[in-house]
Formats: sequence, structure tokens, C-alpha cells
Amino acid sequence: MVNDEANTTENYGEMLAVALAEAKQGLAEGGVPIGAALFGPTGELLGRGHNRRVQDGDPSMHAETAAFRAAGRRRTYKGTTLVSTLSPCWYCSGLVKQFGISRVVVGEARSFVGGHSWLDEHGVEIVLLDDSECRALMEGFINDAPHIWYEDIGTT
Repeated sequence: MVNDEANTTENYGEMLAVALAEAKQGLAEGGVPIGAALFGPTGELLGRGHNRRVQDGDPSMHAETAAFRAAGRRRTYKGTTLVSTLSPCWYCSGLVKQFGISRVVVGEARSFVGGHSWLDEHGVEIVLLDDSECRALMEGFINDAPHIWYEDIGTT
């Protein structure tokens, strides 16, 4: 069971701040400003990361993937919370479903609507924050680097 005390609206804001710091770091490195963090059932930070597709030349290095990898091997991911500054794409949504991550906190889903509704339909709790700072970061990036953005989401 998920510890409700560790997963309050206030804590979601603190969790999102970790992911947002990662997104800003990715942007400073010349990459796509998406950040993520994985938290344990009691709210402890397990791993954090940011989109590194541009920096590493690796199309699979999404923010959620980076945070998941940084968390390391675990027997179970039940009760964990993945926080992302942007709605997770289908690739990252598959990761959430495959490994049984219990909850996904989404910073914003206006710039990109990924698979969070599908995850919700498949029993993953979704918390959509609609954070203005996450939205402004993505909108600025999409405006400044549309070619990188459309490559990132797999469209032309």
C-alpha cells in the first residue's frame, strides 16, 4: 500500500522540483528540457535524471528512463512514484506499466499528451499538476528548437 502521508499535494510540488531541476540541467546542456525522478513508497528519492537524447546521441535516453536507471535494480517497484515534468511518451509509459510503478505525477500535458491516460486505464494512478513553470520551459524550447523537439517525439 502506498503511504498517503508521503504523497500529499505539497510533497508532489517538492517531488516536481527535483524533476524540474533535472529539466533545467538538460536544457543547459543543450538537450530537451524534460526531467524526471523516481520516489519510493515513503517518499525517498530513488533516482533522478533528464532527457539526454541530444547529449548522448541515444534515442532511448528519455528523462523517465534516466531516473529509472539511476534508481538501480529493485525487487519491486510497487508503491513507487515517477514524477516527470512532461506527460510520459509511449516508450516511457510502457516502462511504467512493465515494471509496475504505482503512480505517475505529470508536471504538464499541454505541450505533449503522452500515454498518461492509457496508464490511468491500466491501473496506474495519475496526478496531473499542470505546472506553469514546466509548461513555460517546454513552450520556450519548442519555439526555439522545433527540429529537435519533433525529432524527440518522433514526428516531422
